[in-house]
Amino acid sequence: MQPPLVRLAGYQRDESVLSQALQTVCEALRERDWGFDLELQTDVTAAQEKASELFNSVEVGQRQLCYMASGYLSARVAELAVLDLPFSIAERTAALKALDGPAGQFLSDAVARHTGLQVLAFWDNGFRHVTNAVHPIVHPADCQGMVIRTLDSAHYRDALSALGFIPMTTDVKDLVRVLRDGVVQAQENPLTNFLNFSLWHHHPFVSLTHHNFGVVLFVCPRNWYLELSEMQRTCLQEAVALATQAQRAQAALEDHRALAELTQHGIAVLNQTQIDRPAMHEATRTVRERQLKLLPSQLIDAYLG
Repeated sequence: MQPPLVRLAGYQRDESVLSQALQTVCEALRERDWGFDLELQTDVTAAQEKASELFNSVEVGQRQLCYMASGYLSARVAELAVLDLPFSIAERTAALKALDGPAGQFLSDAVARHTGLQVLAFWDNGFRHVTNAVHPIVHPADCQGMVIRTLDSAHYRDALSALGFIPMTTDVKDLVRVLRDGVVQAQENPLTNFLNFSLWHHHPFVSLTHHNFGVVLFVCPRNWYLELSEMQRTCLQEAVALATQAQRAQAALEDHRALAELTQHGIAVLNQTQIDRPAMHEATRTVRERQLKLLPSQLIDAYLG
């Protein structure tokens, strides 16, 4: 009898740190005799599928393993808003350590309560920065009236609006098109995405705002996970742990590589000392304080210290 099929999928190109981590999970599982065949699709958007459709397919069990930016779930899992607080994370190591401890357990439990998903790991999606096609962004005044593309998160939109932007949500598969066609003048992403999607062809101005530290959830259907045998669950956990360690190390290196490559392309990059981050922090203060009031104090303490 042919073993049951496990489908793994992502929404970025093969060279991205997220798709590489997905491939590592797949390879590690193939090395283990855990009783499943594996089918890997690293980028569903290449087949014109929306990222949101990927997430839905995993939740209903059509696929078994995928990654997703936490912001895509924050409308359903209110606790995930702790990951979307603007200008709140200064150092990625501390954030990831918290996610490996009580904060991560708190969020995993919340996802399990409100969705059909099981969180297997928290991956590093890098600090998010602002790029644009108009002029250097140093101060919130430079953001006024500029249409910016962001992911489908009300928290991200609120913070960007507070800076003066006009936020617009598009799926990942439409990202390059809206920049190329001038539908938006700005976008926000980690630097690795700025390079992997070749966004620098359209946006010559980069401001290293560090306005959010992106966290990606690696997930599977909860019912499917609970039905696994103890041996199968152990194999999966070992494979995910291996991939997570490699993914986080690679994500940190990506920032250095990206900056070097952007310099070679002649892109104007403003670092944190050249940006009025205190003014940006103050502009988003009300958004941050409003969201903090809605979050459990135990979670705030566990993640933000």
